[in-house]
Amino acid sequence: MATLIVLSWILLGIATLTTLYWAVVLIRVHRIKATRPTVRRGLRREAPEGGWPSVSVVIPAHNEERVIDRCVRSVLDQEYPELNVIVVLDRCTDGTLGILQGIADSDARLTLLVNETCPPDWAGKCNAARLGAEQAHGDLLLFVDADTHAHPDLIKAAVSVSIERKLGLLSLLSTLTCQHDFERTAQPVASMTLMTLYPPDLVNRLPKGRPFANGQFMLFNRSCYDSIGGHDAVKDDLLEDIAFARCVARSGELVNILNADGLFTCSMYSTLKSFQAGWLRIFIEACKRKPARLRKMSRRVLVTGAVLPIIMMPSIAIGIVVAVARDAGLGIGLASTASASLLVQCITLAIIYRMGRQPVTAVCGHVSGSFEVSRILTRAARMLDEGQPVVWAGKSYVLEAR
Repeated sequence: MATLIVLSWILLGIATLTTLYWAVVLIRVHRIKATRPTVRRGLRREAPEGGWPSVSVVIPAHNEERVIDRCVRSVLDQEYPELNVIVVLDRCTDGTLGILQGIADSDARLTLLVNETCPPDWAGKCNAARLGAEQAHGDLLLFVDADTHAHPDLIKAAVSVSIERKLGLLSLLSTLTCQHDFERTAQPVASMTLMTLYPPDLVNRLPKGRPFANGQFMLFNRSCYDSIGGHDAVKDDLLEDIAFARCVARSGELVNILNADGLFTCSMYSTLKSFQAGWLRIFIEACKRKPARLRKMSRRVLVTGAVLPIIMMPSIAIGIVVAVARDAGLGIGLASTASASLLVQCITLAIIYRMGRQPVTAVCGHVSGSFEVSRILTRAARMLDEGQPVVWAGKSYVLEAR
């Protein structure tokens, strides 16, 4: 029994620290929720003085037959007066071109560019986007991923906010789809992990924020895009969005990240394997190719998201046993503190999931998702250490650890 008492005190200490940790996170989340800007605020604005600026939308597409029809049609269906769309078919070997040809034949606003090569010193997506930008003539340049879908009012809302805030670059955090098991378990954890590195309130902070952008949606003032050198400035970056944000910030222009709040959705990956490969690349670049930082993030996700809640569950049972058999005060304290820890964690996660328009029931998969994301982070660190290639958009890249 003495051993059980000692264990109970240890578990009580862990439960107390865990409760305090999630209470601090809850306060932080409430602060972000209260101040978080969404692109919907742009829906309230009238046309700017002088009329709406023209927008050229560039969509790089590498073997996107699964999603390209839905994406392009949603862009062409925008309630926006001055719009043209350029899709760059980048070394496609599937049916993407055939799907788009019929749309292009019936809508003169759509231009198709077929690209069969990629320079060795360029990332594939960057090269495709560059080719599209060279053909664009809009006052604003919007780069959109092929696996996204836009509400008809999206571009008007985004342009309104960009003009109001005098931004060089406006990016959006998309609403992610939640159809597959890994989208319900690991995807929210992966997104939360990335947001701990780049919290939106710090990105948008004036006078100088933490540069960050999401490549799924990047709306540039054309003069800003040209002044930083366009895609030439980020040609070898596998996370060109963050690289762009840093370039824009260095130029003295403003970068903002807004929540799409349901106006812009993204189906990032269709399989668990593609999810793992995609987030490997994202985490490697987001952590600036530093294996030590990746391992630190891996431990943090594993401990806070999986290990501690697992420990709290038997702690409740142990507390009840101790309360009945030996020390009522210690046992009740342990059981109630462990329960409070789980309750505060679940409430915090539920708020985060609702902010991202994810089903609250997906919180039940947070533990398994944390294990998965921790494995991805650890593997990313190992790949950097061993010089293993990262495969993305049809090319392999060997990245040097920093």
